Amino acid sequence: MAGVDRRVPIRRLLSEAAEGQPVVITGWVKTSRFGKNVSFVHLFDGSTPNTIQAVLPANFDAELQGQLGVGTALRVTGQWVASPGSEQALEVAVEDVQVVGAGNTPDYPLQKKRTTLEFLRTIAHLRPRSNTHQAVVRVRNSLSWQIHRFFQERGFLWIHTPVITGADAEGAGEVFPLSNAPEFFGRPAFLTVSGQLEVECFAQSHTDVYTFGPTFRAENSNTARHASEFWMIEPEIAFADLDDVVALAEDFVRTVAAAVLEQCSDDFAFFDRFIEKGVVEAVQKAIEKPFQRVTYHEAQAILEASGREFEFPVGVGAHLQAEHERFLAEEHFEGPVFVTDYPADQKAFYMRRNDDGETVAATDLLVPRIGEMLGGSQREERHDVLVQELKRRGMSDEHLWWYLDLRKFGTTPHGGFGLGFDRMLMWITGVQNIRDVIPFPRSPGSAEF
Repeated sequence: MAGVDRRVPIRRLLSEAAEGQPVVITGWVKTSRFGKNVSFVHLFDGSTPNTIQAVLPANFDAELQGQLGVGTALRVTGQWVASPGSEQALEVAVEDVQVVGAGNTPDYPLQKKRTTLEFLRTIAHLRPRSNTHQAVVRVRNSLSWQIHRFFQERGFLWIHTPVITGADAEGAGEVFPLSNAPEFFGRPAFLTVSGQLEVECFAQSHTDVYTFGPTFRAENSNTARHASEFWMIEPEIAFADLDDVVALAEDFVRTVAAAVLEQCSDDFAFFDRFIEKGVVEAVQKAIEKPFQRVTYHEAQAILEASGREFEFPVGVGAHLQAEHERFLAEEHFEGPVFVTDYPADQKAFYMRRNDDGETVAATDLLVPRIGEMLGGSQREERHDVLVQELKRRGMSDEHLWWYLDLRKFGTTPHGGFGLGFDRMLMWITGVQNIRDVIPFPRSPGSAEF
């Protein structure tokens, strides 16, 4: 524990401080109560979902008491003592209070105990103080850490791929162009939609690599699953086929999800109670057994035989829509399922053509409540086949010459996947809108903060 003159995070205070110890804590007032017999404030500092009860002395300054409203930032000095109340074992017997930042104003928007997630999106600068976003941020941090831990413990190298790029990895044209790029770079450039193409260079030199960073899509979509800026995890492995990619993806999802549930158990108790009842049990059930696997053709046959009336058509040649993906994961398989071997025209140009000439060695991982959470493939390592595919799609190789070069000099079978970090957060927490798991969400018509 730090000395009495140094502040102690509430998380450490709850786990390390001994009864009778002098303490200094800082934080913001969550609730307060002032009475004749007892007065106290509950403080939070973001380090834990728990608050600290700070009990004020009977002779506490009445004028100062009037400044201790919700949202006020305080520095409190006192003794860590046993609490006579049943809600906590220990509390702070206050000796001194300093108001660091006044917050007791009528227009403070978080004074109500319950506010809607829709309202909180309008105050993204203040919503980190709400219970929901406090929990989201801690889980987001934990998930980030566990992702890096997973790959680092397996010998993967973290590669920092560029945010500004001249290549549209998806080939869909849904990119944000930089208006001054032609003058500055001498050619068009965009915000990246994926670090995959660049990270493949390093897979062909360091074998096991990954990238983890922001990506951007200029897709005019306002669904609960889409955002214009989001984070992606994209591992790439050399000397690998589609089976290796699927095995890595399953190991990744199961291992990381289990670790986050354990590390943030208090926060998940909150999600289970207030956001999505049963979400913890559902995720635990999903990751405790091997994931299912079917081909695209098998998935379409299941949909056709289901007897269900879908909004979008089903059958070979049709795209799997969100409603189809959720039916497969939630109702038919009742858990995560890999769908593999999609028609070539439904997938990106770089995916390896199968021997049937019609499908590619691709996979999507479908999970309950979300649908697609992860997409991957074995990459096309054959130079001549990749050139033919670009021509077939009417794509120019002018800006992909370096990508084709990788297939000329010591090429290997290789593959990887991209997992939407924010969608995984939605899956494990039960939060239903991607805008509520991103600190400052970007979507069509919304980039205020």
